[in-house]
Amino acid sequence: MTSGEDEVTTTEGRPPQTRLIGGPGMLLVWFYGVMVVGAVSRSVYQIATEFDRAPLAYALSAVAGVVYGFITYSLVRGGERARRAALVCCAAELAGVLVVGTWTLVEPSAFPDATVWSDYGMGYVFIPVLLPLTALYWLRRARAGVTP
Repeated sequence: MTSGEDEVTTTEGRPPQTRLIGGPGMLLVWFYGVMVVGAVSRSVYQIATEFDRAPLAYALSAVAGVVYGFITYSLVRGGERARRAALVCCAAELAGVLVVGTWTLVEPSAFPDATVWSDYGMGYVFIPVLLPLTALYWLRRARAGVTP
């Protein structure tokens, strides 16, 4: 697939593979890529140096990094299966942000240190809560036959 193609046609009669990174999708890939680097590097450092201080917070940051990585991969891969997988992951990501964000506000003592999703991602300029909402919108519009 080249960067200028909107779809990849197949010779086996399968439907064409829709690209997910055209236009605004490329911006999503960029943001998710930045979040992968931020969440993974932060959690690796914290787990390696001070895991006993806040194991739940650091483990949740690592989970966030893995989720961001999978979504980034799915967006770049393209196709209907990848779109559906990314939709499920974005919904799970949003649920995680909402649950952890609420948990950190209701029971702050459970988190002696912040996670990526603490306070709905306030430490990351609320990108963790805005990104899945934007991605869900983009991915729903990107389904086969609908031009995003």
